[in-house]
Amino acid sequence: MPAVTVADLTVLPRIAVPGPDQPQRPVVSVTTAPHGLEGEGFPVKRAFAGVDLRLLDPFVMMDEMGEVDYPPGEAKGTPWHPHRGFETATYLLDGTFVHEDSHGGGGTITGGATQWMTAGSGILHIEAPPPELVASGGLFHGLQLWVNLPKADKGVAPRYQDLAPDRVALASSPDGGALVRVIAGEVEGHLGPGQTHTPMTMVHATLARGAQLELPWRPDFNALCYVMSGNGRVGPEGAEAAIGAGQLAVFGAGSAVRVRADSELEVVLLGGQPIREPIAWAGPFVMNTRAELVTAFEDYQAGRLGRLD
Repeated sequence: MPAVTVADLTVLPRIAVPGPDQPQRPVVSVTTAPHGLEGEGFPVKRAFAGVDLRLLDPFVMMDEMGEVDYPPGEAKGTPWHPHRGFETATYLLDGTFVHEDSHGGGGTITGGATQWMTAGSGILHIEAPPPELVASGGLFHGLQLWVNLPKADKGVAPRYQDLAPDRVALASSPDGGALVRVIAGEVEGHLGPGQTHTPMTMVHATLARGAQLELPWRPDFNALCYVMSGNGRVGPEGAEAAIGAGQLAVFGAGSAVRVRADSELEVVLLGGQPIREPIAWAGPFVMNTRAELVTAFEDYQAGRLGRLD
């Protein structure tokens, strides 16, 4: 980590400091992600654990996968499994993952790349390290984000997007101390490659020690900051909250977000337009009602979410 780097940040376009008419968002809460195991047993940090879904809306879940350095023969992934009713974004910082799904989507994702999968009406998929990585061992580190779909879009046809590292929009902070990678959405005219049904922004930023990053943020979006490594502070000057690796900050209302690095800092900034619909969530399905969940499980068992030939 980090995945995509630039030797000289001064050659990048600068993101202007938000003006006085763009008030900084205060920090509502800071929580620490608990550790768990996912898939066939790879370690994760549950970034959103303990946070009210109403504050996360339109996001449902985010896991930091690793960072883990596998010995030979130990790299793990996920078995075939179903999804319905939302989108998944898998962003890889280190290592290699191979994706396949029942609608023909798939490919190899490497450091700096993102796979964006719209489960929509239903899909089966698998994510696993390639055989050569299993044989050799090596470093693995990434994020998986679940983005809810509104009721009107839960039945859309599944879609797969392979977002290569060179498609990510790059910019820097005015002080040249922060590298900003826009993966989805828009930051001051810089457009990320991810095409999303739910309006949102996803940014990965690397801040040098002492650097400060202030980004304009749509006031109709929520705002979250998750720290992958390092220590820093978030929120308006004079009302900052300390934050460190494995912690999530939830911001309140405003038109800008501010992050300051006390050490080299790796953060993911997320924002999206809240859907404000009921959520019925069980395992791999995110629907609006319990009856829809029951139907999803029945459809999966009947093979209506896809078949493996």
